[in-house]
Amino acid sequence: MQISVYNNAGLEIDKIELDEAVFGLQPNEAVVHQALVRQLANSRQGTADTKTRREVSGSSRKLYKQKHTGMARAGNKRSPLRRGGGVIFGPHPRSYRQAMPKKMRRLAIRSILSAKVADEELKVIDTFGLEEPKTKQMAQVLQALGIESSALLVTADLDTTVFKSARNIAMVKTLPASMLNVVDLISHNTLLMTVDAVRRVESMLGEERAVAEAKTS
Repeated sequence: MQISVYNNAGLEIDKIELDEAVFGLQPNEAVVHQALVRQLANSRQGTADTKTRREVSGSSRKLYKQKHTGMARAGNKRSPLRRGGGVIFGPHPRSYRQAMPKKMRRLAIRSILSAKVADEELKVIDTFGLEEPKTKQMAQVLQALGIESSALLVTADLDTTVFKSARNIAMVKTLPASMLNVVDLISHNTLLMTVDAVRRVESMLGEERAVAEAKTS
């Protein structure tokens, strides 16, 4: 499977071969959904807390006598039925974390990468060619590549120049290849990767296939 490589002027300069074990799978939507739910759940802090009737301040004395007042019977002022009282079945600190096997997490990312290739939403650039952080130059690169909506820029390693150049552009996010995740891949229409980032992703996500081939040989 081949894909075009562009320069920062938007011109096609080469073609590279993609590893079909990473970019050519039949997407597994069930695993992608599970990975998405897991990542969103794990990002929740779980710090919401409400006070029960035993935790709110106030006297425990009965407000008035039970009978012959003409009013509904009432207990103390901490009752959940009264203003300032406790909360019934309110949230309390808890963990929302979900576990997921590493193979399934990797399969989810490979599935999304394969879907990006199939939908022609993956673009590969040789290099951004930025010597210093320049938002204007980054915007020109994206325009030359025909990227007008949200985009995820992926570099092989953390590139502070690319990061600083893109951080003020709306709907554009920069990540190193090692931090690829389901939420960011799904949240951005276009995936723009450098050639080195493609090779880094293939080396990370293609390890299982290489190990399997080594065992069978």
